[in-house]
Amino acid sequence: MIRLKALGVGPMANFAYLLADPSARECAVVDPGWDPDALARAAAGEGWRITAVLLTHHHFDHSNGLEDLLQAAPAPVFVHRADAEAFKGKVKDLREVRDGDILPIGKGKVEFLHTPGHTRGSQCLRIENHLLTGDTLFIGGCGRVDLPDSDPDDMFQSLRRIAGLPGTLTVWPGHAYGTCAGGAGPGALLSSEVATNPCLRTAREGREAFLTMLGVT
Repeated sequence: MIRLKALGVGPMANFAYLLADPSARECAVVDPGWDPDALARAAAGEGWRITAVLLTHHHFDHSNGLEDLLQAAPAPVFVHRADAEAFKGKVKDLREVRDGDILPIGKGKVEFLHTPGHTRGSQCLRIENHLLTGDTLFIGGCGRVDLPDSDPDDMFQSLRRIAGLPGTLTVWPGHAYGTCAGGAGPGALLSSEVATNPCLRTAREGREAFLTMLGVT
């Protein structure tokens, strides 16, 4: 069984994650945007060897600790092909992934789900009963769609896709926004988010309702 460890990092209320198979002592780091030393220490403290780095998207607050982390723990870096350009020439072992690709972590398997909208290459990571959503889906909200490579129509389609996944999945977002900011912790059942998150709810209602809720015309 995969073990997930959430770590609050940096000045922008980010979450980084460790995904590990304790029996194999293998670990993937997700979104090392800040405090790479703390992430490496957390893995080492559990006796886990970092074998991969997974990025939900290219923004600096999710990746600016990447180079320092790789110096301490060299490992391949996995990013969606649409966001890969930001790392070319900076990362020695860069692996471009597509929707539906699978990565083993010990006996566990991460599935990459392309969920554009916040960026062209934004992706969610699904493993066992966990869904790591980066800046696509927050607890009680969703990522910004007013940035240079954002697209509200793509976000609409991505959220509709997420809303159709099994409700038993636990959502693990990229920031401590919404309910997380109140100290409730990052994880929430997807079924609860589908019922209460206005972004997911209006996305299910239709494009016009979703764009109106976001204030996009």
